[in-house]
Amino acid sequence: MQAAALQPKASRGLVKRAAAFLSGDGLGRLVADDMLARMPEFPANPTRFDPYKNFKFRVKWDGKYVAAISKVSALKRTTEVVAHREGGDPSISRKSAGLTDFDPIILERGLTEDHAFEDWANLVWKLGAGLGSESALNEFRKDIRIELYNEAGQLVRAYKVHRCWPSSYQALPDLDANACAVALEHIVLENEGWERDTSVAEPKQT
Repeated sequence: MQAAALQPKASRGLVKRAAAFLSGDGLGRLVADDMLARMPEFPANPTRFDPYKNFKFRVKWDGKYVAAISKVSALKRTTEVVAHREGGDPSISRKSAGLTDFDPIILERGLTEDHAFEDWANLVWKLGAGLGSESALNEFRKDIRIELYNEAGQLVRAYKVHRCWPSSYQALPDLDANACAVALEHIVLENEGWERDTSVAEPKQT
């Protein structure tokens, strides 16, 4: 029996690719093989290889896009690990999924005459409101939508964030007579979960 027949298929494939690389047009062949071997990253735009960027986005609530938002913190969730073992088990713990927590979302923007942040914070608690009207209990929670766009300004991804409410609101930044910077306000939104909007499909690039 020939030696080549004794080699596993995977090994023969590696040898073949290495020989192709050494033979001249190898680099192009290896790149082509890798492209064929993995799932397409952008099915509607197979010639695109660059991941989406993080600098084009918009945020919407109450059916309107909120003006001037320059920064949105990451969407992150964490599931608690519950460790347990019985007395007769080996000296390791079993691990199972516990409660899932969604991190607060921080929105930041330059200070303008748009009062969307302040108005929402005042629904949670408003200074000087009379007894019984300090909080707008039927209105202080909102669903928001975070949209991501590609370099051409086409919508590529959207997330719906449920039952948000502001736990912290910064109306003014530190003020410094010797500094030269944009005045920022920010709001911290507690939430009860987010999900990707599956109706948003990959757009065909032009």
